[in-house]
Amino acid sequence: MLSRWLGLSALVIVLDQIAKLFVISHFTYLESITVNGVFDLARLHNAGAAFSFLSEAGGMQRWLFSGIAVIASVSITLLLYKHAKETLFALALSLILGGALGNLIDRIAYGYVIDFLLFHWNEHYFPAFNLADSAITSGAALMIWESFMEKKHGSAVS
Repeated sequence: MLSRWLGLSALVIVLDQIAKLFVISHFTYLESITVNGVFDLARLHNAGAAFSFLSEAGGMQRWLFSGIAVIASVSITLLLYKHAKETLFALALSLILGGALGNLIDRIAYGYVIDFLLFHWNEHYFPAFNLADSAITSGAALMIWESFMEKKHGSAVS
């Protein structure tokens, strides 16, 4: 059962890295193309965390966030082992694990995370993100949903 969830995490990593390699090979840094009125493909580098938090910290953030990703990944893998039969929870953990490792690969290889999905409304831009970020966000949303489902069905422990 665990291998299925780790396989999903691996798929997230592979798809994320393929997309990032495409962006690296087709775009120069800061280059973008408009896909439609609200979406651009771009090549951006994020040396920080979400919303570029600590991106100007002088380089220490690379190792700080890499360490956090390693610790989180080990913890998530242990949780997956323990909860592999809980489908929704394991799905959420698998997506988060794949996303964390996808971004960790970037931090180790480049010193920053490659972002390329850029949504905007007129001149107002949402922070750019990538497939790994999408997997982390989807996994977190599933965990929240799963926690509400437990409460609704009365199986939550008080």
